[in-house]
Amino acid sequence: MPRRYWFWQRAGLNSILLATLLIAMAHPSFSQEIKEADLAGSWYPGSKAALQAMLDGYLKQSEPEKVEGDILAIISPHAGYQFSGPVAAYGFNAVKDRGFKTAIVLGFSHRQHFEGISIYDRGSFRTPLGDITIDEVLAKEIISKNKRLRFEKTIFEGENSVEMQIPFIQAALKDVKIVPIAFGTQNYEDAEILAQALASVLKNRKDILLVASTDLSHYHPYAEANSIDKHTIGALKGLKAKEFYKDGTVGVCELCGLMSVTAALLTAEKLGFSKFKVLKYANSGDTFGDKSRVVGYLSAVVYREQKTENRKQITKNREQRTENEGSILNDAERKRLLEIARESIIGYVREGKRKKFQESDPVLNKPMGAFVTLHEKDELRGCIGNMVGRGPLYQTVADMAIESATGDPRFSALSPAEIDKVDIEISVLSEMKKVKSADDVKIPGHGVMVKKGARGGVFLPQVADETGWSKEEFLSNLCSHKAGLPPDAWKDPKADIYIFTAEVFSE
Repeated sequence: MPRRYWFWQRAGLNSILLATLLIAMAHPSFSQEIKEADLAGSWYPGSKAALQAMLDGYLKQSEPEKVEGDILAIISPHAGYQFSGPVAAYGFNAVKDRGFKTAIVLGFSHRQHFEGISIYDRGSFRTPLGDITIDEVLAKEIISKNKRLRFEKTIFEGENSVEMQIPFIQAALKDVKIVPIAFGTQNYEDAEILAQALASVLKNRKDILLVASTDLSHYHPYAEANSIDKHTIGALKGLKAKEFYKDGTVGVCELCGLMSVTAALLTAEKLGFSKFKVLKYANSGDTFGDKSRVVGYLSAVVYREQKTENRKQITKNREQRTENEGSILNDAERKRLLEIARESIIGYVREGKRKKFQESDPVLNKPMGAFVTLHEKDELRGCIGNMVGRGPLYQTVADMAIESATGDPRFSALSPAEIDKVDIEISVLSEMKKVKSADDVKIPGHGVMVKKGARGGVFLPQVADETGWSKEEFLSNLCSHKAGLPPDAWKDPKADIYIFTAEVFSE
């Protein structure tokens, strides 16, 4: 072949290879690491339709007792779904529609020894239900707390204590991220290390769920298993992590996920979660039929009761600030906006119609930003708003009330039966003011918007009231969890900071 033809043939081949590479790089899966499912088709169905139908069926059939309070963790089994699925569904049903954004799966290694704790900090996990993204910011924040915390990918290969939780998370908790964690060794110090790290990152957040993965007793006759598991559950109710760990190491309590559960109990102690509720107990003899050698399964929650007095004090503090700073609205105007919000929700949810209003009050006709927040038994049930007024205030409130009831992606749409159970809170916003630096931000008191480039996020003033955050915690959480920016982005001179106040009132 003449040399010039060889050159052009080679050049053509390189062009094809380059084009192929560019196409591959454009594919979503090229830009991030994807952990493929190892147990699909064996431990649970390998097709999306069959798996979705199975999980939906389990969730529909489970009827957990309602938990009144803030849930920190669930204890969930991890056997094949035909065995443990009917029990696991109770825990995941109990945490539906609670606004969780990330689920931290506390698992362990059944098959490999590993010195330390492996935390998956990149990419996504893939199951037949699709891909679920790793919360990389949170994972890396946890890893930064101790040298025993690091990423070791091989620990997650074929590990059912982690993988069996993920399809349930996808089915029950829509649009959440995950942080898979696996203990490599069994020692109390590692549980303490992880609990300290978790408490540090969770102390001011209510949108993160811990999923402590464990089965109970293994391969005893049915009656004996019930007796052993009853003792283990009784010990769990005490929520005394160190005592429980000791009982687990000597076999007084029998469970495979001792480290997962101990870490969850320790985290609960550090964060003040002091309640434990059993949602469902059964063993494989109940779910599968063979009672000669059974495995025990438990769904339970660790939570804390909400203190009504806290919300009363928060309301009192807000009213005092409004009194000191001057009111935007008078009592009659507040009352009318609350009426408009409720009438709008009733009309839309019950009849599918947007009610029309005509208001003569000049203040209610001013273009002002507003948020409408719904609470059901002190639990957030929806919150949507406009930062700036694009029409009369009364119309903004009417529209945001409907959006809060039906359009908040964190929650299912409000049902007609729920309307009378929700309380309405309205936040009327002042004009935004750009400030030179965070030195001009007052917490509590100000709402804040941070923008850098195309990314931005906002916290209402009441976020500081309800979390007790310092200014630095407020701004760091705003950047990392609302704006998708590094936690310290508010310190960057290129970031724009805006402040505003809000007049907050409720029914």
